[in-house]
Amino acid sequence: MGSGFVIHGRKILTNAHVVADHSFVLVRKHGSPNKYRAQVKAVGHECDLALLIVDSHEFWDGMLPLEFGDIPFLQQAVAVVGYPQGGDTISVTKGVVSRVEPTQYVHGASQLMAIQIDAAINPGNSGGPAIMGNKVAGVAFQNLSGAENIGYIIPVPVIKHFISDVEENGKYIGFCSLGLSCQTTENVHLRNHFGMQRGMTGVLVNKINPLSDAYRVLKKNDIILSFDGVPIANDGTVPFRNRERITFDHLVSMKKLNEKAVVRVMRDGQELELSITLQPIQPLVPVHQFDKLPSYYIFAGLVFVPLTQPYLHEYGEDWYNASPRRLCERALRELPKKENQQLVILSQVLMDDINAGYERLADLQVLKVNGTEIDNLEHLCQLVENCTKDSLHFDLDDNRVIVLNYETAKIATSRILTRHRIPSSMSADLIDAQNNLQLTSSN
Repeated sequence: MGSGFVIHGRKILTNAHVVADHSFVLVRKHGSPNKYRAQVKAVGHECDLALLIVDSHEFWDGMLPLEFGDIPFLQQAVAVVGYPQGGDTISVTKGVVSRVEPTQYVHGASQLMAIQIDAAINPGNSGGPAIMGNKVAGVAFQNLSGAENIGYIIPVPVIKHFISDVEENGKYIGFCSLGLSCQTTENVHLRNHFGMQRGMTGVLVNKINPLSDAYRVLKKNDIILSFDGVPIANDGTVPFRNRERITFDHLVSMKKLNEKAVVRVMRDGQELELSITLQPIQPLVPVHQFDKLPSYYIFAGLVFVPLTQPYLHEYGEDWYNASPRRLCERALRELPKKENQQLVILSQVLMDDINAGYERLADLQVLKVNGTEIDNLEHLCQLVENCTKDSLHFDLDDNRVIVLNYETAKIATSRILTRHRIPSSMSADLIDAQNNLQLTSSN
């Protein structure tokens, strides 16, 4: 259950977490007993927004779209409208704006601008509009656990970015990133070491994602002085409205796909003006896996899966400490080296005579198959399926090794699948990839 509201173009805006992993969506308008079938047109898990469309003409009778306003100032009053738990009728909660800053979006685990208000946002409120005057100031989406009457709303710039993304590209693409890890330069000794003159401000580049355009342009230890002509302070913030400041990541995230940004940097004592093309950058280890089934490949009872954060979350609420330390560190810090790269792990061993003694090797990363470095799960699957040698050799993390007789292992695979009532040795996405590969080779 969640709330939503009508916008221009006969669309309904709600939260992504309201329709995540949906199979069937029904909507009911205020004052009507009838429910209508809706289709999810686009979902942006990163920004926790979704667009729905309803085909029924009857539903749209007498419906007027809401208009978007601006970002409210501190202490301005907003009214959150929705259907929170505890009743079936519409509810209106009033609150004032207490903060505007980039915040962790719990659903998509991303850092985007959010508005903090002192009105309670309860389950069911999600997706409802926050009204200021007669315009929408944002979309209610989360609260602060352990605190009373602290709620968050998604501001209009983030909403408009999501909607224009869908309208221009036909689907949700994502929010852009520079692909950088930066350090503040608040320490005077650090600034002196890198030759920053008095009055010069900026942030230090520590790491650059190899898949970003910045990897081609910037270098480690560059000092970023300004972004699109806006000077960056030593603490990584830029001016925002009247005497407020916000991290410069907000300027980056508001850019559109393939838009260029002019970055002024200092490198080896020289100031340079460089142009960077911005794009959304996917992390090496996916943060979420909504709306799709997990990928897997089973061979000789060895279950291979790509490492994802939801996999680590299976270790419980304290997953950061309970999950394998190495996997956790890689999931949070390692950068991809090439497109479509995945960290493939041996998640478990389905016991059989063929794999006896290998059961302790679960949760180790798979590095090579028969001496070939693997790129992703699909690549591992191809290498195993197309093996022409008598033995199959897996190199794992921690210098561990698995060796199997290939023909005996193939026979054992079907036996193990039958025993565990598993219908297929690979997930649907890998079956499709195998079929496409066979079609290509036969052509």
